Amino acid sequence: MNKEGGGFEFDNSFARTMEGFYIRAKAAKFPAPKIVLFNGPLARQLGLDAKNLNTPEGAELLCGNVMPEGADPLSQAYAGHQFGGFSPRLGDGRAMLLGEIIDTSGQRQDLQLKGSGRTEFSRGGDGKAALGPVLREYIMGEAMHNLGIATTRALAAVTTGESIEREGAKQGAVLVRVAASHLRVGTFQYFAARGDVEKVRQLADYAIERHYPELKDANNKYFEFLRALIKRQLSLVAKWIEVGFVHGVMNTDNMSISGETIDYGPCAFIDAYNPGAVFSSIDQNGRYGFGNQPVMAQWNLARFAETLLGVIEPGGPEKAVEAASALINQIPEQYTGIWLRGMRAKIGLDTEEENDIDLINSMLAIMENSQVDYTRFFRFLAFSAAGDDTALRKLFAQDAAIDNWLEKWRARTKKEALEGAARAEKMNKVNPVYIARNHLVENCLSAAESGDFSKTDKLLTALSTPYKSRMGFELYEQPAPKDFGPYKTFCGT
Repeated sequence: MNKEGGGFEFDNSFARTMEGFYIRAKAAKFPAPKIVLFNGPLARQLGLDAKNLNTPEGAELLCGNVMPEGADPLSQAYAGHQFGGFSPRLGDGRAMLLGEIIDTSGQRQDLQLKGSGRTEFSRGGDGKAALGPVLREYIMGEAMHNLGIATTRALAAVTTGESIEREGAKQGAVLVRVAASHLRVGTFQYFAARGDVEKVRQLADYAIERHYPELKDANNKYFEFLRALIKRQLSLVAKWIEVGFVHGVMNTDNMSISGETIDYGPCAFIDAYNPGAVFSSIDQNGRYGFGNQPVMAQWNLARFAETLLGVIEPGGPEKAVEAASALINQIPEQYTGIWLRGMRAKIGLDTEEENDIDLINSMLAIMENSQVDYTRFFRFLAFSAAGDDTALRKLFAQDAAIDNWLEKWRARTKKEALEGAARAEKMNKVNPVYIARNHLVENCLSAAESGDFSKTDKLLTALSTPYKSRMGFELYEQPAPKDFGPYKTFCGT
């Protein structure tokens, strides 16, 4: 491999084959770029020269001041439903796709600069990003990746040496984002809204080739593409719910065709269990609240199905509507099955019984009534599986509610052969000790504004092994202090 300029070897299939789906882009020039976070393991996975890239010279490449050899910078076109209202032309208003890299496992990965300046899609914005949102996305991406949840990730966070206006002057920064691709439901909507069926077909063929190659020779492959994306997205949202993650802005332009979590804006993790939890400052009516995410996934997938109606075969539009509607209408039952499997694992059940959903829902109800910390509940339930209820009882103001539930749970677990210690061990493999708790993230962002990234480094260390307790990281297990909040997050645009 050529190690010049960080070792980039691009193979840009989107730029090469999808003309008309993007506009060429050029990054802004930044006065004093500096790498403040660098993801060495991800760099090595991408086959890059991590040592030479994490340098002042590398900062020039990673902010867009210097283009790596082989890059073909462009901004992708897409539309989107934003809080239910359709915008026919959005696109990469502050992002630029440098190109694609085949990583060391043979997977194609996009390399994108986010916050790199104005593009043809900027709609009057400056196209830049502030340090806070860049760090939030870096931290959240690593948290989700280490939890085993499909996600975009950050190769680096680079300060730019300039101030930008975001309710006051903020440090400018660029995020170097890595994704399986940046294709979105909104990408399909852009061309479907224009009645360009052939562009939709071309885009679907590209997406299938890149993300669902097993469908290339399927009968009615576009219908099977819809079915496959539904399954991926429902599995993704179920995992969000299992770990208490709130995306915050599930617009159709923020739903990835690859099935990855993408666009970490006003996102957060819940502390106390609350299905109505909303943290986003712009989600006034709770459209994208914690418990509403499966419903919004179905809504977004219905919008995706609409884009494919002109290419689903055979039988013409009426048959396409009938077939697609059947898939969309099955989503609630399909999601419940996926979610139930995950929740059974979280409470240590190996087998399936019809009444398990009642056991789980009654558990969630007493958690909500007692405002119990979601993450700690499941870790402490593992202690109960091993025979010690002390920690779990301390989460509840009244013992009676949890004692009654524990009696039912123990009666259910006794129907299985798994011993207590072995059950606890299995539970601890799916229930994290560490999540990116909101107060910890905010502490990192505040310190970083003063040039102190040590808090971010320590949080990232905790998040690197989320299912295993570490000595010296006890504070990272704790919920937010009582004087923290009410918590609000912002998009950062």
